[in-house]
Amino acid sequence: MSRFDPLALRPEFPALAREQDGRPVVFLDGPGGTQVPQRVIDAIVRYYRESNANDGGAFATSRASDAIVHEAHAAVADLLGAASADEIKFGYNMTTLTFHASRSIAATFEPGDEIVVTTLDHEANVSPWRVIAADRGLTVRTVDVDVHDCTLDLADLEATLSARTRLVAVGYASNAVGTINPVKRIVELAHAAGALTYVDAVHYAPHGPIDVADLGTDFLATSVYKWFGPHLGALYGRTEVLDRLPAYKVRPAHDRFETGTQDFEAIAGALAAVDYLRTVGVASGTVTAAEVAGASRRAQLVGSMAAISAYERELSRRFLSEISGIPGLHVWGIADPSRAAERTPTFALTFDAISPRAAAEELGRQGIYAWDGDFYAQALIERLGLFDGGGVLRLGLVHYSTTDEVDRTIEAISRLAAGAVVSA
Repeated sequence: MSRFDPLALRPEFPALAREQDGRPVVFLDGPGGTQVPQRVIDAIVRYYRESNANDGGAFATSRASDAIVHEAHAAVADLLGAASADEIKFGYNMTTLTFHASRSIAATFEPGDEIVVTTLDHEANVSPWRVIAADRGLTVRTVDVDVHDCTLDLADLEATLSARTRLVAVGYASNAVGTINPVKRIVELAHAAGALTYVDAVHYAPHGPIDVADLGTDFLATSVYKWFGPHLGALYGRTEVLDRLPAYKVRPAHDRFETGTQDFEAIAGALAAVDYLRTVGVASGTVTAAEVAGASRRAQLVGSMAAISAYERELSRRFLSEISGIPGLHVWGIADPSRAAERTPTFALTFDAISPRAAAEELGRQGIYAWDGDFYAQALIERLGLFDGGGVLRLGLVHYSTTDEVDRTIEAISRLAAGAVVSA
């Protein structure tokens, strides 16, 4: 495989040309929402200009809109490895989709049945289950983490599963500390107990290939704005599971789980985002056009996402190796560079000399954009004893990040750890 070249891809992203005080901005805010390529912007504008209409009409713009929406469902199915476009449901975001889906899923449970969640997860895959459990008399059990490296305690999961377990809700990867969970194994354990699985892949989706068929999961949710598209959610549901669930919708609605008029312009942007990801393998120089000629969209997407994953592991190893041993700096989660494959390039840091908020502000003044806080992974930040201190500083790399940006950030982090402000 040829070496991944992010510089060949960066011109696709107009936001990456932004400068602050004469220097390029370093976007490390990807876990909260990535930047988008020009083709996504163009697709949304083109939708408004050429096909802005509601669905199901007997005229040209409505038919054009319907065709875009149908193709977007098929494209996301290819991205996730779903068997059919009908297994993809769009919504406002992952959180909203999960609240909606939880109502249908839990309607098939009985009082006393159990739902399993984890301490590692974003609240979007915890709170909906707690709320519906309270409504229906269900029990919620929580799987703990190993606080030393922020990995899920699989022994605790196995001990928590029982004959009353009806659903296991788990994240593909932690949006706070980057841990990638062994999702396939978790699904196997849940199914062996007779439970459904609901996987939050919001954080993982921009970082590697997803194959819902191989995972065997019943549900998998993402947010398109985390994988280079517009603000939109996308949910995969296995057909045989969806078909047996009750639906909460208005009577004439054509889809049992897409309620109300959809955000068609954002869906057009999602289609363009998938198209961008399909081309990353060739555009980054990791494969040639001849090598992918005639390949399916799914095959091109898997190749692109595998190339992204390999490149990001290089960035992770570089970052972790360079920050190792910096006095006054603490890395939460997997910090061993040799274990880069077990995490995404999302890093949670705290400092002895400065709070996470103050660190983010100092970096922001230097043109390095990063988040601070708990990022709705509140249970994990509480479990680590960091909540009252403002959480962590989160640095999130994606495939348009460069080694120069990593080195610039490491230099700034070193100064912060030493108690020096980044900028005068």
